Amino acid sequence: MAEQEASAGGMKKELTLFNFFTIGFGAIIGTGWVLLVGDWMVLGGGPVPAMIAFAIGAVLLVPIGMVFGELTAAIPISGGIIEYVERTFGRKLGFITGWMLLLGNAPLCPWEAIAISKLLTTRFAEFPVLAWLRSVKLYTILGADVYLWPTVIALGFAVLVIFLNLKGAGAAAKLSSFLTKALLAGMILAMVISFMTGSPSNAMPVFSQVNDAAGGNATTATSLLGGVIAVLVMTPFFYAGFDTIPQQAEEASDNIDWKKFGLIPAIALLAAGVFYLICIYSFGTIIDWHEFVRSSVPALAVLERVNLFFYIAMLIIATLGPLGPMNSFFGASTRLMLALGRKGMLPESFAEIDPNSGVPKKAVIVMGALTLIGPFLGNNMLIPLTSVASLGFVFACTMAGLACWKLRKTEPDLPRPYTVNGGMFGIGAAILAGALIIALMVVPMSPAALKPIEWAITIAWIAIGFVILGVTGKKQSA
Repeated sequence: MAEQEASAGGMKKELTLFNFFTIGFGAIIGTGWVLLVGDWMVLGGGPVPAMIAFAIGAVLLVPIGMVFGELTAAIPISGGIIEYVERTFGRKLGFITGWMLLLGNAPLCPWEAIAISKLLTTRFAEFPVLAWLRSVKLYTILGADVYLWPTVIALGFAVLVIFLNLKGAGAAAKLSSFLTKALLAGMILAMVISFMTGSPSNAMPVFSQVNDAAGGNATTATSLLGGVIAVLVMTPFFYAGFDTIPQQAEEASDNIDWKKFGLIPAIALLAAGVFYLICIYSFGTIIDWHEFVRSSVPALAVLERVNLFFYIAMLIIATLGPLGPMNSFFGASTRLMLALGRKGMLPESFAEIDPNSGVPKKAVIVMGALTLIGPFLGNNMLIPLTSVASLGFVFACTMAGLACWKLRKTEPDLPRPYTVNGGMFGIGAAILAGALIIALMVVPMSPAALKPIEWAITIAWIAIGFVILGVTGKKQSA
C-alpha cells in the first residue's frame, strides 16, 4: 500500500483512519496540559470552572470538526480548504483562507521546538548531574536566556521530525502514533497519583479567587460564570490541530472508509476534550488547588514533591509532548504550501512532489528551515504569535463552514460519503461558533482581544500574502 501513488501529484496513499486520528490528536495535545494547567485554574478560579470551559469549548468546535469531515470526504485533496473556499467564494478568499491557516499552523513548529528547549533549561538542568545543560550561555533575547546544549538537543528533535516528514507521510504517522501512546501514559499517571494521594475536596470550592499564584498571577474573574468565560476564550488555541487531519487527505489509503473518515476530526477533538478534563481534575485534586498554583509549573512541582520517579516520568513525557504538534503541524503546513503551489498562489516549485517519498520536498525544506530557527529565538519571542495563530485557525474554520453551507446549495449532487450531523443546522452551528470566537478576538473590549503587536503581525502577514498573490497572478497571466 505504501508504494501506491495518488493519481494526481504522485503522493503515496498509505494513511489509515487510526493514522489520521493520531495526527489530529497529537496536534491538539502537546505539552500545554503540563505547563499551563495551573494557569487555567487561576484564570477560571478553580479546577471546576476550567473543566466546564474546556467541555464547552470542545462542544462548540465539534460542528466545525464535522464540517471539515464532510468537505474532506467529498473533496479529498491535500490542503483542501483552499479548494473548498475558492470553489465557493473565489480565488482571493481561497488564498486568504489558506494563507491565514498557514499562519495558524506554521509558527507552532518552531514554538514547540522552543518548548522543548525551555523544559531542558528550566527543569532537567535542575538535576545536579545535568547542570551542564546551562553551562554555556549563548545570549539573551527579549529577556530570555538561550543556552547552547538545550538548543542543540531541541534542534535534534526538530531534525528528527524533518527527517521523518522527508521520508513520507507514513513515517511521520508512526511518530504520531507513538507520541499518542506516550501522552495517554501521562494522563494515566496523573490519574493514578490523584487516586492514590488526592481527594475531590481539594478542588473545592467550585469558584474562588486566588491572589498568590506563581509569577504574581491572580484570578480577575469575580464569579463562576466570569471564570468559565475567562478560560473559554482561550480554549480554541488548545484545541487547534484537528484541522491537520483533512490537510493530508490525499494520502489516505485506497481502501479507507470515507464515511467513517468524516467523523475523525470530531472524534479527535472530543478525545482531546476528555484528555484535558481528566488532566485538570487529576492535577486539581492531588493537593488543595490553592496551594497547587503557588508553584511554578505546578503539575511538575507537585509530582516532584509526591514521588521523584513519577516526576521524572512525567518530565520525560512532557518533553516528548511538543513533538506531536510539531510533527502534525509540519505535515499540515507543507500540504497547505503544496495546495497554494498547485493553485499558482505560491511559486509552482511548491507543487512538485518528490517521486520517491511522495512529499512536497520544497515545502518540507522551507518548513524545516523555519522549525530549526525556533530554538534560537528564546522563550519570549513567539508569545505574540499564539493569539495570531488562533485567529488564523478560527478564521479558516469559519470560512470552511461558510463554504460547506454554500456547496450544499451550489453543488447539491456532489458525492458526500459523510454529511454533517444535523444537516444545515449543524453547519450553521459551526459558522456561529467560529464567528463568536473571532468576535471575542477582534472586539476591543473583549478579554481575548488582540494586542497592538498581534494586530501588526496579522496585518503584515495579510499584506505579504497579497503581494505574493499579485506576483504569482502576474506570472500566470504572462
